[in-house]
Amino acid sequence: MLMRYLFLLFIIFFSNASAQIINAQHCGYDFTSYFVVNVHENGKLENIKSLKISVVDTFGQDVINKNNSYSWIDKNKPLIFTPNFKIDKNGNKAEQNLDEYKWFFPFAKDYYLLSIVNTFSTDGFYVKIQDVDGIENGGDFETQILPLYPFNMYVLCSSENERQAQQFGSRTNKPIEIILEKRN
Repeated sequence: MLMRYLFLLFIIFFSNASAQIINAQHCGYDFTSYFVVNVHENGKLENIKSLKISVVDTFGQDVINKNNSYSWIDKNKPLIFTPNFKIDKNGNKAEQNLDEYKWFFPFAKDYYLLSIVNTFSTDGFYVKIQDVDGIENGGDFETQILPLYPFNMYVLCSSENERQAQQFGSRTNKPIEIILEKRN
């Protein structure tokens, strides 16, 4: 008789536990994080446009997203940051940068961003900022290469944010701030 009760208790506990796992709530950004870069001149707030920002290895070579191992998009292409953009009321990319339009990624404002997998390891990776169009910027800016750190990642799902909040050290979800200097 006792064995039947234990077996029944085990079945109830197991079915309750598996129901909680199956019905776990998911976030639209599960398995995805972002690097966000705010690039500006010293003393200025506006972002510098027309820059090439990429993830590079220790030799300064562009990192290739081989078989989507670093990002779910742009398979077998270099990891290149793109500028955020505004969308109109219908959700289409806005042609003009008007105040009435909203940013597609509100957390990234007018910054550059790159979608990466949550398992991205920053060890041995750097962000490289190049001014490839000096005419638009009023002059060439010096190229900079800076190391990436795990706290540079924007983790957008709340369960991951809660886990990060319990850790010590630098916090996630802050843009990488880079100040560029003009060449002499």
